[in-house]
Amino acid sequence: MDSSNHPGPAGGRGGFGGLFGGGSPGYSHSDLAGVPLTGMSPLSPYLNVDPRYLVQDTDEFILPTGASKTRGRFELAFFTIGGCCISGAAFGALNGLRLGFKETQNMAWSKPKNVQILNMVTKQGALWANTLGSVALLYSAFGVIIEKTRGAEDDLNTIAAGTMTGMLYKSTAGLRGVARGGLAGLALASSYALYNNWQHIKGSSTRMSL
Repeated sequence: MDSSNHPGPAGGRGGFGGLFGGGSPGYSHSDLAGVPLTGMSPLSPYLNVDPRYLVQDTDEFILPTGASKTRGRFELAFFTIGGCCISGAAFGALNGLRLGFKETQNMAWSKPKNVQILNMVTKQGALWANTLGSVALLYSAFGVIIEKTRGAEDDLNTIAAGTMTGMLYKSTAGLRGVARGGLAGLALASSYALYNNWQHIKGSSTRMSL
């Protein structure tokens, strides 16, 4: 019997190519015509899992009951105080280096000059770190107190905390000092709140113009 006259399952494309796996798949267009391909999600060749089940539509972290998804002022207080202290120390060190070179410009480069410059750097660094750290501590404390009192977290807390911080920090300078400190705190806090909401304000104005 001559088997070459009878097509195999590959539609007559057998031979040596079929023996060594080099032939075409054993499915014709008519065999695949009734297979619904739309809406199908291929399985992973490694996990044998439908990839649709790997997509997370919920939050990645599980929060305790009643917990907020964002950090409150008490959690941010530590970062605020530490950041202000480090920033103040860096700024004070640079300022002390500038003042040290200015005061010792007429001195020859020697050990006393180096010591004087180093003393100025450490003095200014500690001064500015203490100043900004104290301001950040007052601001964070007022912010936490106002948030707990009002039971809400918004830009009003930021503005009120900044104003009260400026007033208390300048309380030893008399009524004029208190007023100036309050105005300075109000201006800085208002600028910060405006910066945080600038995109929202810009988008609202754009929608109103349309």
